Amino acid sequence: MGHSWVEIEVSSLERKKPVKLKALVDTGATLTALPEKIAKEIGIEPVSEEKVMTGAGMVKVKRGRAWIRLKDKEGPFDVWISDFIDRVLLGVVVLETLGFEVDPATGTLKERPLLLY
Repeated sequence: MGHSWVEIEVSSLERKKPVKLKALVDTGATLTALPEKIAKEIGIEPVSEEKVMTGAGMVKVKRGRAWIRLKDKEGPFDVWISDFIDRVLLGVVVLETLGFEVDPATGTLKERPLLLY
């Protein structure tokens, strides 16, 4: 199976300046990351700085809040703003919270029931 890419719409929590972006679905990542340049264009301001684990080890990245729309589902989410990642990475928190999973046979998203507990 290759990489799974989806189109998402991202904006500030006030839903100003929404932009459609291609995002790499990263089922090995918990978090969703935006390149710093995109976050600035949209108007997503950092609210804190966090240590996160990456494949390259522990790094500090900024945390912000964004409104994310995937297909016909949407909501507010924490996003990590990176000055070293060059693409939008869609992690499993957003994916599963909105009720999607990757079909391993096709690499496409399919809806799944939400788990209450």
